Amino acid sequence: MQDTFKLGSVRGIPIGMHWSLLFVFGLVVLALAVGVYPEVHEGYPPGAYLGAALATGVAFFGSVVAHELGHGLLAQRKGVEVEGITLWLFGGMARFTNPPTNPDDDLKIAAIGPAISVLAGAVFGLAWWVLAAVGASPLAVLSLGWLALINVALAIFNLVPAAPLDGGRVLRALLWKRTGDPREATRRAAHGGRIFGIALIVLGAVEVAFGRFGGIWLMLIGWFLVVAARGEETSSWLQGVRVREVMSTDPVVAPDWMTVDAFLEQYVWGHRFSTFPLRSFGGQLSGLLTLAAIKRVPAARRPEVRVREVACPIDQVPVVSPDDELTSVMGRMSGGCAGGRALVLDGDDLVGIVSPTDISRVVELGPLRREDQREVAPTHQPATGSEQQRPESAEAAHQPATGSEHQPEAPERGPDSGDASNHPTGAP
Repeated sequence: MQDTFKLGSVRGIPIGMHWSLLFVFGLVVLALAVGVYPEVHEGYPPGAYLGAALATGVAFFGSVVAHELGHGLLAQRKGVEVEGITLWLFGGMARFTNPPTNPDDDLKIAAIGPAISVLAGAVFGLAWWVLAAVGASPLAVLSLGWLALINVALAIFNLVPAAPLDGGRVLRALLWKRTGDPREATRRAAHGGRIFGIALIVLGAVEVAFGRFGGIWLMLIGWFLVVAARGEETSSWLQGVRVREVMSTDPVVAPDWMTVDAFLEQYVWGHRFSTFPLRSFGGQLSGLLTLAAIKRVPAARRPEVRVREVACPIDQVPVVSPDDELTSVMGRMSGGCAGGRALVLDGDDLVGIVSPTDISRVVELGPLRREDQREVAPTHQPATGSEQQRPESAEAAHQPATGSEHQPEAPERGPDSGDASNHPTGAP
């Protein structure tokens, strides 16, 4: 989820807003200004209702930011890198580059968001009680009461034990602590998320069938939960996987002074790869060239354009270590001119490339590996003769090519490949 507008930062955590927030903000303001306020307190001019509704909407989304900042600031204290916070259609989302390293930290980071929402509800409730006691403006009292109720409702909704809601995070942390397996814990919490999302879709459809079109909102939230839960389960197969287990080894390196025409003739037509690191005349890595970049060069200019002119410069290419955890580097690999790829350096030596295709292969093999582990008994004996039994691991299953990338370019990641470390806050 990319920010459309930057709102600022708190302790180095960027806070942004997606354009879809304007839609839900408009719905909240419209519902309050046209529906709730005039029905409860008649006789005010339309401008008064609109002003109170705007102030209430801003305060509500301010409390959503506080909820997400609770996740982000505590995560920072626990050594988790926070990529940013985004407000969007369904509320807010804190994005983490790497997951917590133990279940206790995971539990605390997940639980603090709903705790802040409850605290915000209590503060607004106290302000409602004080203003009502002193006879303040009925619209102000009503606004504070609505804010108190909506924050408590938000906390309750988020505590449903279904990933990716905070309650699903709490469930995952508890399962992780009991079983010692964070990946299995993530998959179980994601399964609960899919069930809850489907239930919301069905409930919303029933409401629409009876003429209650507010059910459309329930169906949208349910759809989001189903897709996000599927992404949680997908990302669970990547937890604990090292870069060396998935990278394509021994990449084909090309000189950066060649023309595009010569490069096509000597490298592209002779190798079934879509990515090539480049070296300068002095031997230093200078960039990363993809077929997508070559395609942008008009055919008439290919005899004169050097490949270094169209390659992604080396200072814009993510560089990782073979021992890095894959989940900790995926945030750096997304976007940019490298096309989701990263160079793998062991010291100063280029030893491989990680591509979206490599990551997709790990995800695809994950369920198969799990099934094989269940089927193979401890007493299973290795085969004799020319066929040998091989360990079932990500490294053994992955057959790297001798070049920089063994598959064609992979499609962009969809919404069902989300990061397990996101902490969304649902909209009301």
